[in-house]
Amino acid sequence: MDPARPSHISLLHAHSEPNPFSRPTTPGHHSLQIGFCGLGAMGYPMARNLAKWRNQHVPGSLPIIVWNRTKSKAEDLLKELGDNMIAVADTLEQVASDCDVIFTNLSSDDVVRGVYQVFANALKEPKPTKNKIFVETSTIYPSLAAELDTLLSNVPSTHFITSPVFGPPAAANAAQLLIVMSGDYRSKKEVAHLLVPAVGRKVLDLGGNIEKAPTFKLVGNSLILGSLELLAEVFTLSEKAGIGAPLVHQFIKEVMPAPPLVNYGEKMLHDQFDGSKGFAIDGGLKDSAHIRRLATELDSPMPALDAAHQHMLTARALHANQVRRGNARFDVLDWSSLVAGARVAAGLDGFDSSKHSKVVPEKE
Repeated sequence: MDPARPSHISLLHAHSEPNPFSRPTTPGHHSLQIGFCGLGAMGYPMARNLAKWRNQHVPGSLPIIVWNRTKSKAEDLLKELGDNMIAVADTLEQVASDCDVIFTNLSSDDVVRGVYQVFANALKEPKPTKNKIFVETSTIYPSLAAELDTLLSNVPSTHFITSPVFGPPAAANAAQLLIVMSGDYRSKKEVAHLLVPAVGRKVLDLGGNIEKAPTFKLVGNSLILGSLELLAEVFTLSEKAGIGAPLVHQFIKEVMPAPPLVNYGEKMLHDQFDGSKGFAIDGGLKDSAHIRRLATELDSPMPALDAAHQHMLTARALHANQVRRGNARFDVLDWSSLVAGARVAAGLDGFDSSKHSKVVPEKE
């Protein structure tokens, strides 16, 4: 076997370990000043778990400096954990200048771009005198990662890696996220040992190309979103056929009990479309737009993703109409509500499955 071209078996073995990196030998790991920007549905539990882990397992660790556009979220985290674990930054410039490792988890590419521009401007003068690592954990388009890497490459002693995460807010709360990394090796090594097991259960290393991790994140999300679309279509067909979605959901648990199928199937089954407790539909539409753009650029058709995108648009439009009428059940829709698009296309009610869940019993 050519050692320069490892087999699929060796690659799988490399990814079988929770952390593929040896522990950093540099002393003073406890004295790192960590910053975390973006305390949304994913960022809040990630920052909280990181702060709690370091407080419990790293003697002498410093409080994590957190920033959020809506400052009250940062203050909520401070109240929850106390000032021995959390400090609230007034500005992004403070995070950039005071922290050695800065994590970002933000809502959109435009927000990410704007935040990193502030970081870069803040570090022009005075220039950093010791190493800084910026860790982008959001779902972004791959070319933006290269743009941010170029932006920060002009700042001395500054490194940038991409580190998107897989898992819903419940997995973030339980520190069970799957973390994917690409970029500078030494930076990944340092960050991987900060995140596992504090924030996630495992790290996958995709190499030095900064665009690989965000590309993999889109590929992975396309699999999840495509599964949601298939669930929506199958549940809708089973309702129309008089079998009922609950029986299909039971079949899934018996035959293919993958967590996304089971958990999102549960949401569809019971019309549990509260996006504040899951993944908001606007985020789903952002991701599907990125995936479709990538597929177009690479001439790789993905019709299931096209259908999912349209069904999410339909669900969002139906919800907006409910909001105008004052009878919306949820302030924000979860992306699993795309089933409403499939239901409406089949002549069923979009958000209330009780109106059509009528199993037709077989006559003996």
